[in-house]
Amino acid sequence: MSVSMQKMWISIIGMGLFAVAMFAMYLVRYKLKNKWMKVIAGIVGWVCLIFGGFITLFIVLSGPTY
Repeated sequence: MSVSMQKMWISIIGMGLFAVAMFAMYLVRYKLKNKWMKVIAGIVGWVCLIFGGFITLFIVLSGPTY
């Protein structure tokens, strides 16, 4: 697999992590009533957001591939 394809799949994983973070925060704000479930979903959301950000930062700063 070429470097370009690897970067494409890594960026798709990053976008998926952003989607998971968005869904987790939606659950925390509007759907969950149990405090412990809110805490767990919030932690999962923040971890996904941070890892997705690092992945996006890596992809953007690594530059183009040819």
